[in-house]
Amino acid sequence: MVELRMLHGGSKAVSRTRILNFQGAKFGLFKDLLRGIPWVRALEEKGVQESWSIFKNHFLQAQDQCIPMNKKSGKGGRRPAWISKEIPENLKWKKEIYGMWKKGQATWEDCRNIVRVCRDMTRKAKALLELRLAKDIKDNKKGFYKYISSKRNIRENVGLLLNKMGVLVMEDTEKTELLNAFFPSVFTEEDGPQESQTLEVREESWRKEDFPLVIKGWVTDQVRDVNTHKSKGSDGVHPRVLRELADVAKPLSTIFEKSWRTGEVPDDWRKANITPTFKKGKKEDLGNYQPISLTCIPGKVMEQIILKVIIKHAKEGHWEQCPSLNETRVFC
Repeated sequence: MVELRMLHGGSKAVSRTRILNFQGAKFGLFKDLLRGIPWVRALEEKGVQESWSIFKNHFLQAQDQCIPMNKKSGKGGRRPAWISKEIPENLKWKKEIYGMWKKGQATWEDCRNIVRVCRDMTRKAKALLELRLAKDIKDNKKGFYKYISSKRNIRENVGLLLNKMGVLVMEDTEKTELLNAFFPSVFTEEDGPQESQTLEVREESWRKEDFPLVIKGWVTDQVRDVNTHKSKGSDGVHPRVLRELADVAKPLSTIFEKSWRTGEVPDDWRKANITPTFKKGKKEDLGNYQPISLTCIPGKVMEQIILKVIIKHAKEGHWEQCPSLNETRVFC
């Protein structure tokens, strides 16, 4: 699934997005709610898709109870990140001094001095923020590019696009359909021998002794390494919430094991919200737009677990002895 959002250039968009307020989150209650669910019985004899749907429904219901939602503020009402506690006080004092100078109750030197103090504090605060963002860019790329984007007065819109007939497309819906059809076309899908096999055949060929189980400790360690600065995918599971609940990894380990054994992948793990980003060249050419995809976090965790096991077996020289790893595919 591809979701594209078109922004109208030159207009101020009123944000109606609601975001999670982690300051008022009750993660202790969240853990208790998930621990109170009998996961072994709930996921017993269930397929991968059904097991994932059960986990996601319980997860999102508990999230609604424990984490409040706030309306995302627009650019105009957002407080700059560089403002500290001292700066508003000095700005208020500068305004008072200026009013006193207008009434003749303060000298021009006093007014000029407070202006310089406020100016120096503002410049220093901005410089410290930019320095911190530059140092933490490896761990927090989202914060860095968010600050860069805030410097723009107008967000650029996706311009006119050429369709197959060579006609310029103007409507946003038509642009979305064009990009939605173009991005999957640049990828080629090669069918392997496993694609033609049925689920029963794969379960029979991938026996328990062929590959290690996905144990809870693997999932817990991998979830704790999740980058909390990433955005949530189409499934609604936020990485910050998932990392806080790393100790409650039993249902995820069960779903991962079922997925690995059967080769089945939940539908949410195959979906991505895609944003077109212009690279260079002519803006009406579809090939000059790069898709930036946002996939779900549990799917990424599963990929990392598979990758680590494959690397471990390759280093230990068990690659030829483990046919299931030779046939493992990274899902997209």
